[in-house]
Amino acid sequence: MSYGQGGQGEPPWDPWKPGSQQPDWGSGNRTPDWAALAEASETRNRRRRLLVIGGSAIATLAVGAAVAVAVVSANGDNGNNAASNQSGKVPGTTAIPSDTTAPAPSFAPTSAPPPLDPMDFISSAKKDTAPLSPDILFPGSQLTVGDRVYRKGPTASTTKCATGVQRTLPKVLTDNGCTRLLRVTYSKDGVAVTVGVAVFDTKAQADKAKAQADSKSIITSLPGQGVATFCRTAVCRSTTNSYGRYAYFTLAGFTNGKDVTTKSAEVFTTGDDLAEFAFRQIRRRGEAQASSAANR
Repeated sequence: MSYGQGGQGEPPWDPWKPGSQQPDWGSGNRTPDWAALAEASETRNRRRRLLVIGGSAIATLAVGAAVAVAVVSANGDNGNNAASNQSGKVPGTTAIPSDTTAPAPSFAPTSAPPPLDPMDFISSAKKDTAPLSPDILFPGSQLTVGDRVYRKGPTASTTKCATGVQRTLPKVLTDNGCTRLLRVTYSKDGVAVTVGVAVFDTKAQADKAKAQADSKSIITSLPGQGVATFCRTAVCRSTTNSYGRYAYFTLAGFTNGKDVTTKSAEVFTTGDDLAEFAFRQIRRRGEAQASSAANR
């Protein structure tokens, strides 16, 4: 007896039809073809698996397409993305910030040379080479200090320093190597003062001369050009100081021959004004030479 086929004259079993549409084998000797039924069941199961796999693949492709569309939309120019450009592309390298961790450029340190010291130029004859004379050191025809105006009188210059000083000062200047003595006289309202500047080769010599000078170390007054002779016999007031290679002195008194006392304020003021002026002029001499040397 063969399976998979009914009795003679009966329609065959169709494995792809549901049971309600199969021929009725409920009567007689009609026995189902069990091998054919099993094979049909296995075929149906394989088709289901293929359909499930195929459907999953199609779903995956659909999801992938949706993600791709979303990515393109996010990178496109939607008017709200400030980082996007007109074409929806990533900005070029020129728009990408550079690495801020790169070391900053370094430059060799520079420093201005220290300013030249004016004292260096007036402390030694080797560097103090600017022209020197009474009219260079004491320029103009008068000196104004505050509300006081002093008229400039006669001037003198000599390399024989001892001839322009008196009492104990000639020896002091000679022993310390004085090379030149400059003198100038100023006057105001019956009071006159002679300023003397002794020039040495070194600051040490000038300082030593100042230290050795005493109350009797005075310069000789310089009258003339309307200034009467003064401080030759009368008591006068004198000062001594030094700056750089210069020692400077003043001798102030009355032109009428009257003695100077501690109450003679006008004489003290005149002497102090001219001593201060001598100091400032010597310092300016150093400053001018330092500035000139620095600009060369």
